[in-house]
Amino acid sequence: MPPAPIYEERLTSSRTSALFGLLTVLFLALVIWRAVLNDVGFMSIMFLGLFLIFLFYSLNYRMLYILLTPEMLILRFGLFNWNVLVDNIRSCSIDESSLWRIGGAGIHFSFFKGSYRAMFNFLEYPRVVLTLKQKRGPVREIAFSTSQPEQVIQLLTKTIFENKTA
Repeated sequence: MPPAPIYEERLTSSRTSALFGLLTVLFLALVIWRAVLNDVGFMSIMFLGLFLIFLFYSLNYRMLYILLTPEMLILRFGLFNWNVLVDNIRSCSIDESSLWRIGGAGIHFSFFKGSYRAMFNFLEYPRVVLTLKQKRGPVREIAFSTSQPEQVIQLLTKTIFENKTA
């Protein structure tokens, strides 16, 4: 039987869903418009591609699921999961990075002050950043949005301490 969760959160963003939904409808309308004109060319294919991308975004990035157990932190954004062993967390803190630096909602990868970071985020929520003891591929830090960053940091810190003393 899996261990009982220490913390669990399902985070959604009506602004992000509305933006992705609007872009999906816009590019679908452009595909239909090009089809009505019987102009199946480069622009039609580009609009179809953008429609499919934003349809995927609309479906995949509706909810960020966060689960902390005594052994692991699990982040799930639709089809994509990222698991972090608690024993591999060196530190955790509030992410002070600029929203302009993050590049939008969803999953992003970027360098921050010399460390490669994976980010699972919605823009209207604060973020927690974890520094890993051992990199996972090139990733040294994981950042994720949460509605309760102080509580998440407190629970992570307590769980890390308990695992060290066990």
